[in-house]
Amino acid sequence: MVLIGGLANPALAQSIAKILDTKVHFPTTKFADGEMCVKIPVNITNKFVFIIQPTCKPVNDNIMELLLICDAAKRGGAKEVIAVIPYYGYSRQDRKDQPRVPISSALVASALKSAGATRIITLDIHSEQQQGFFNGPWDNLYASYASVPILQKVAHKNAVIVSPDKGGVPRAKAYAQLLDTNDVAVVFKERDTKTKNQSKALFLVGDVKGKTAVIVDDLIDTAGTMANAAEMLKKEGANKIIVVATHGLFSGNALENISSPAIHSVYCTDTLPLDENVLKNKKIKVVSVAPLLAEAIEKTFKGESLSKDLIL
Repeated sequence: MVLIGGLANPALAQSIAKILDTKVHFPTTKFADGEMCVKIPVNITNKFVFIIQPTCKPVNDNIMELLLICDAAKRGGAKEVIAVIPYYGYSRQDRKDQPRVPISSALVASALKSAGATRIITLDIHSEQQQGFFNGPWDNLYASYASVPILQKVAHKNAVIVSPDKGGVPRAKAYAQLLDTNDVAVVFKERDTKTKNQSKALFLVGDVKGKTAVIVDDLIDTAGTMANAAEMLKKEGANKIIVVATHGLFSGNALENISSPAIHSVYCTDTLPLDENVLKNKKIKVVSVAPLLAEAIEKTFKGESLSKDLIL
């Protein structure tokens, strides 16, 4: 096994390497004009090469770097080239919802295949049908592996799991099952597909009165959806509101939105590098997914099934 780290989140790659008791190599440098130069510094002939690279901001740069490393590994004679993408950029553009628009997620998956990736590992992809965009194995892991043990300590027995939209109901049900509760609620919202990052909570299905409401989602971007949902839950009588999201993008006025008195705390993971303002925010707690990804890498290398322990 050879671990390769991209420039997107070197701290996560190093954490994974430490757990696996191996070294991670960072092969990318940049020319003065911004072009990337990739040279893998070790022999990879007939080896499993795992490339750890979330395609987060700057999304296009990080995707390009991942493609270059995949191509270098393929041309270097790697037996398998596994793209470990904790956060998959463009995953929200997974359908043709308007005329004359691309299916961007499918295009990225096709580019990865062309570059030499033989397998993809992601974490809480925005919609699971995207696994069909890649002509090869695509394993999607779940951050609940890391977050549920913490929720068992901070969420009371009267917790109700809340999906901030109808699309997240399966995720909410999975969390409810893991937390041994039957209480699930859904906030229905209206989103204008022509206006990005704007939605409006309309009504709630479920009972949250006097309970600890745990909102679960795959990501926090501007946190507008979370803030709207939390306000509605508070009005409906929720005692405490906790937000759990895998990917903490925290774009735009996200920190202002989560400062809402309705939100007690926010849990996210380290799939993305978080800036200092986010790390200093007292409401935000970071859970590491390095152990989860390390175990997935080890099982993949050994040819063991991931579904038994790591996939819901």
